[in-house]
Amino acid sequence: MDLKISGKRALVCASSKGLGLGCAEALAEAGCTLIMNARSAGPLEQAAEAIRAAHGVEVITVAADIVDPEGRARVLEAAGQVDILVTNAGGPPPGYWTDWDRDDFIDALDGSMLTPIALMQALIPGMMERGWGRVVNITSRSVKAPLLPLGLSNSARAGLTGFVAGTARQIANKGVTINNLLPGVHDTARIVQMDDLVMERDGISRDEARKIRAAGIPAGRYGDPAEFGKMCAFLCSDHAGYIVAQNIVLDGGETFATI
Repeated sequence: MDLKISGKRALVCASSKGLGLGCAEALAEAGCTLIMNARSAGPLEQAAEAIRAAHGVEVITVAADIVDPEGRARVLEAAGQVDILVTNAGGPPPGYWTDWDRDDFIDALDGSMLTPIALMQALIPGMMERGWGRVVNITSRSVKAPLLPLGLSNSARAGLTGFVAGTARQIANKGVTINNLLPGVHDTARIVQMDDLVMERDGISRDEARKIRAAGIPAGRYGDPAEFGKMCAFLCSDHAGYIVAQNIVLDGGETFATI
């Protein structure tokens, strides 16, 4: 399918690996010019060069912490007027509800709620003026069904979801859409870390830990960042203009919810 976004300019945050990289690759395949961001310059440049070689598109890289106001300003300056924004950042650490104080919640809000909002506030007005734009926020399936060890993430991402629910409906008539992608277990470095925790806790091998976790997913496997990226690219496509303020779960059926 031709997504009809060739030549569009896309900013993809935290895109040197994992789900962000999957999104960047899918948008490059569709012909988009990319602005790729991550904290570490080495992996970011390596990922960008691979995309340039594979798809022949222009890729601009900005090594910066998107959560830090100064780093975010550098990313926005390099990005300029973008047509597509994909927000993404590492989630807050797990724990128990008695472990966290106010500063922990502020950090979680900065990373998982306030940073995506700041990026949208900076870039959506230009999209509205030009009459076309797409925003996809990579959040978590925890906004559909809370994950007990991830109370910080549950709280902050639920706040972002509420912001999108209202804002997306105020701007849809300007040709700009905002939607959220809610990943489950995908085969990324973060999930490997979680597998290793299970491995150490239960005294089993990593392969055994993966099999146990995969068995709890109706699809029977971990997700592929590439398939996640293709869903992101579709939401960013010209065909998705009637999809507004949706929370699309990509988790192999793991979240038990009727709606």
